[in-house]
Amino acid sequence: MRYRTLGGTGIEVSTHCLGTMMFQAGCNSDHEDCARIIHAALDQGINFVDTADMYGQGESEEIVGKALRGRRDDVVLATKVHFPMGEGPNRGGNSRRWILKAVEDSLRRLDTDWIDLYQIHLPDHTTDIEETLSVLGDLVRQGKIRAFGCSNYQAEEIVEAHHVSERRGLGRFRTAQPPYSILARGVEASVLPVSARHGMGVLVWSPLAFGFLTGKVRKDRPIDLGTGRAALRPAFFDPALAENAAKLDAVEQLVELAASIGCTLPQLAVAFTVAHPAVTSAIIGPRTMQQLEDLLKGAALTLDDATLDRIDEIVPPGKNLYNPATSFPPRTLTEVALRRRPLAERAAA
Repeated sequence: MRYRTLGGTGIEVSTHCLGTMMFQAGCNSDHEDCARIIHAALDQGINFVDTADMYGQGESEEIVGKALRGRRDDVVLATKVHFPMGEGPNRGGNSRRWILKAVEDSLRRLDTDWIDLYQIHLPDHTTDIEETLSVLGDLVRQGKIRAFGCSNYQAEEIVEAHHVSERRGLGRFRTAQPPYSILARGVEASVLPVSARHGMGVLVWSPLAFGFLTGKVRKDRPIDLGTGRAALRPAFFDPALAENAAKLDAVEQLVELAASIGCTLPQLAVAFTVAHPAVTSAIIGPRTMQQLEDLLKGAALTLDDATLDRIDEIVPPGKNLYNPATSFPPRTLTEVALRRRPLAERAAA
């Protein structure tokens, strides 16, 4: 396993980060099996574990907390806050009120006195960024978290946060967590360069492109749109759609490329992401022990220039064959009032 410094924090983390979104009901709800997977990852050199309070409404954090008993000091533990954790108002978001409650809940579920990296899962445009940065800085001073970062922020939102930090003398986001894969390279144009410019560590999610780079989704194989990931997002997998046909065409070429250098498609996919100079670590999210073992067999894989050049030919730099932001569409696009002037105002103009 290779290790890199997480931005300017001085914390050394493995280039493979164990993501635990699959450790919950509906995915893998066997707590003992999940613990075995976590222990196996640690035994093979992974020291970076990422979770979130909303994964299974806290179940994933509870699983991680139990699994890390006796090994907590050896692990860089990351979790996230933002999504609603219960019914009613003020049970989510990025306000001081909610973050102070949420961090205590996460500490309890994780059975720990501190969180190494506390991340804002999504931007919250109802909360002033100064409010969020201020409370996160307070948590660092209280010793409840060691560093804080952002997840799914656009480049301009990262810049704004750093500007406010500097202007107000507040702590700043030390890390970013964007989606990044061979099939979704859009972050190469702005998010990754901006993160590097501000000295941020970057842990990328979905290097396997929501399952398209597992090697199981192929052009010549029927896709059951009623089960698994496809049932949750049928439009993402429907081969009749032009966007998906383009992904399947790219997959066939990538399978051939992986075979030519003696690795699997998932191993190629993860190695590609950590080859980018701005990326610190890639989050892998196995559901089973077999999936973990298959991915870690490629942990030492380094792609040469010829292989990276071929990938560039298949999917050009900065190009998205799908839009990963559809998972969390920005409020500026989803809320009509933010895209249209009031009718009376339009008429007056």
